[in-house]
Amino acid sequence: MRRGLYLVTPDLLDTDALLAAVAAVLPARPALVQYRNKLADAALKHEQASRLLALCRSVGVPLVINDSLALALELGADGAHLGRDDGDPAAARAALGPGRILGVSCYNEWPRAVAGVAAGVDYVAFGAMYPSSTKPDAPRAGLDLLARARRELRVPVAAIGGITLDNALPLVDAGAGLLAVIGDIFSAPDPAARAAAYAGLFD
Repeated sequence: MRRGLYLVTPDLLDTDALLAAVAAVLPARPALVQYRNKLADAALKHEQASRLLALCRSVGVPLVINDSLALALELGADGAHLGRDDGDPAAARAALGPGRILGVSCYNEWPRAVAGVAAGVDYVAFGAMYPSSTKPDAPRAGLDLLARARRELRVPVAAIGGITLDNALPLVDAGAGLLAVIGDIFSAPDPAARAAAYAGLFD
């Protein structure tokens, strides 16, 4: 099962800056990278995701595309991550085939996780675990969901939302095998060192 840092990209419109930011963190060997950009238009998303995919492939780190199964399929990315409005997980599983990664956002909703696993997803994501500047209005998810998912579901459990190095350990202890992080990595004085420190939480 995948375990470790799940690196999520920041909303940068400057593609070179985005690539440089991610490249600085890849030596820490995150378990997954997710391309997410809520500010970019379709053409820019295509360009950024394409270049990110080449960068991640060069070091053997899987890249999944947030919110767009179509873009993941078009680029041949390593997988896709679907939110509530991004399509049916079972249809996405069929389109991706068995070899690529599919994750779903479950927010604080246990039935979404159960349905996702039944549809063949590779991991389920709960959150926001803590107050999040990225999604300030997101519903909060409790540690009990992580613990139940670890007990009852046979896929890795990701935690997302407001995660920092200082508050992450309770999530791992509760059952999170993946920690999805944006701000605490990319706003750190030394993003690579911060990313590497997350690995210690899983030892």
